[in-house]
Amino acid sequence: MTEQRPWLANYPKGIPANIDENAYPSLIALLEDTFKKYPKKNAFTCMGKSLTYAQVDKYSKQFGAYMLSRGLEPGDKVALMMPNLLQYPIALFGCLRAGLTIVNTNPLYTPREMRHQFTDSGAKAIVICENFAANLQEVMSDTQIKTVIITSIGEMLGFKGIFVNFAVRYIKRMVPNFNLPNTVTFSYALEQGKNFTIKPFIPTPEDVVCLQYTGGTTGVAKGAMLTNRNLVANMLQIKAWIAPSGIGEGDVGLSPLPLYHIFAFSVNCLALFSLGMTTVLVVNARDIPSVIKEFKNHKVNIMTGVNTLFNALLNHPDFASQDFSALKLGLGGGMAVQRAVAEKWRKVTGSPLIEGFGMTESSPVASVNPLDGSGRVGCIGLPIPSTDMRIVDDAGNPLPQGETGEIQIRGPQVMKGYFNRPDATAQTIKDGWLCTGDIGLMHPDGYFQIVDRKKDMILVSGFNVYPNEIEDVAMEHPKVLECAAIGVPDEKSGEVVKIFVVKKDKSLTEKELLEHCRHGLTGYKMPKSVEFRTELPKTNVGKILRRKLREEQG
Repeated sequence: MTEQRPWLANYPKGIPANIDENAYPSLIALLEDTFKKYPKKNAFTCMGKSLTYAQVDKYSKQFGAYMLSRGLEPGDKVALMMPNLLQYPIALFGCLRAGLTIVNTNPLYTPREMRHQFTDSGAKAIVICENFAANLQEVMSDTQIKTVIITSIGEMLGFKGIFVNFAVRYIKRMVPNFNLPNTVTFSYALEQGKNFTIKPFIPTPEDVVCLQYTGGTTGVAKGAMLTNRNLVANMLQIKAWIAPSGIGEGDVGLSPLPLYHIFAFSVNCLALFSLGMTTVLVVNARDIPSVIKEFKNHKVNIMTGVNTLFNALLNHPDFASQDFSALKLGLGGGMAVQRAVAEKWRKVTGSPLIEGFGMTESSPVASVNPLDGSGRVGCIGLPIPSTDMRIVDDAGNPLPQGETGEIQIRGPQVMKGYFNRPDATAQTIKDGWLCTGDIGLMHPDGYFQIVDRKKDMILVSGFNVYPNEIEDVAMEHPKVLECAAIGVPDEKSGEVVKIFVVKKDKSLTEKELLEHCRHGLTGYKMPKSVEFRTELPKTNVGKILRRKLREEQG
C-alpha cells in the first residue's frame, strides 16, 4: 500500500489511510447527528450575536418548511446570495433539509454574471441580501426565479440590528433602490415556517445537493455538481485530518472568507460545524480591522484564509499586538501560501500557517500538510485519507517521483461532473481521475508540490518559468507587500517575465528589486520589467488575478 501511496508513511499518528465514506447516507444525516450532539454549544457568531446548535436546528427546520410551502420540491435549485451572516447557515441547512439544491452565488457579481448563473442553474428561488437586490431586479425577468426572500445585514442581530441597518442604508448608502414585487423578509419566512413541516423524502448518496460554480477565471463559469457522497466524504476526511491536533468541540474557528466560497463552505460552515466548534463569521474580510477585532473578542483557535489575507494582517500595525495564546494554527488555501508569509506568520503568532490544496471540483480538500507544523512550507502536503494523487504527462501517462507534470486527483470527494456540460466533464474527469490543470511533482516521501497552473506558465526561449517561483523570490524583499508575475510577448524569446509590485516601503526602486531577484533566479527567469501599483486585481476572496494583468498588457 505505501509503495503505491508513499504519503501514508508520513501520516501523523492517528490518521487513518481511509475513511468510511458510507458512514452517513447524506449530508443531512451528518448534520442531524451534529445538532443532537452539541445543542447548547454556540454554532455561529456574527457581529456579537451568537446562535446555538439548537437554535440553528430550529430555525433551519422552519426555513426549509417555508420553502416547501412556496411550492418548491426536492431537487429544485435555490440561490444563496449574501455575505457572511447568521442567515446563511440557517438558509443552507434549511434548504438541504427540504431536499433543495444550493446554488452558492457571489454577492459581488454583476447583473451579467448573475444572469448566467441563475439561467444556467435554473434556480427557482433566491435568498438575497438587500444590498444586491437592485442587480437582481435587472435580471429577474430572464430567470426562472419565482420566490425571493430578502434579508438585511442586521436582520438576525436583535436590537443592535436596527442601528446596523440604519447605518448601512442611510449613512453608508450601501443599499441601492430596488423594486421587486412579491418578496418576503427572512424573518417572515422563519415565522411562517412554524406553520408547516418538511415532507419526508429519502436522500441518496448520489443526489446533487450543491451546484458550486467555478470562479470563471477561464471561460464561462460552470456548476460543479457536488453530491451527498462528495460532501460527506470531504467532511469525514477533514475531521480525520484534524482529529490528532486536538481541535474540536468548544474551540473557536475564525471565518473571514465568505461561506459561499467552496473553501469556507466546506471547511468552516460544514466541517468545523460538525466538530462542535463555534464559527465566528466576518462580514467583510477586506475590512482588515474587523478581522483583527475578532481576535480581541474571541480566543481564536483556528483561522482559515488565503495568502493575501494573512499577508494583509501581518502588515497591519495592530495585528502583532493581539493575544495569540489560544491560536493553534492558520489554514491557507485557494492559492499558494508564500514562504515569506508563512515564516512571518509563525514568528508573529507562534503558530504554523498550514497550506492545503483543493478545487471546487474536489469539494474542495484533496491534500494538506500535517497540522502539527511538521509539514513543508512550499508544498501542498499529503493526500488526505481515501484520496489518490498522481503526476501525469501531456498524454495522461503517470510519471515517476520527482518529475513535473499535471496533478490528478481520485477520491470520493471528486464531483459528479459539470451541470449540463458533458463535454467539459469528459475533459476534466478521465477514467475517474480529476485533471486539476496544476503543474506539480511528487517527492519520494509522498509530499506534493505545485509548480504552477498550466495557463499561468511562462515560456521563455523554450524554458518553462513558473510565476509562483518568481513571486516567492520577490516577496522575500522586505519592501515588497504584494507581487504577481506574468509573461509578456517578446520578439527574441517568445515571452519574458514582468512583475507587478505593491510596495510596503515607498523607497523601493526597480533597480533595487531586480538586484534582489538576481540573487535568487537564473537568467531566463529574471523579470525584465517591474511595474509598481497601489493594488493588484483580485477575486472576491483575495486571490490575485494574473489573467487580468495579462489582459491589460494586450
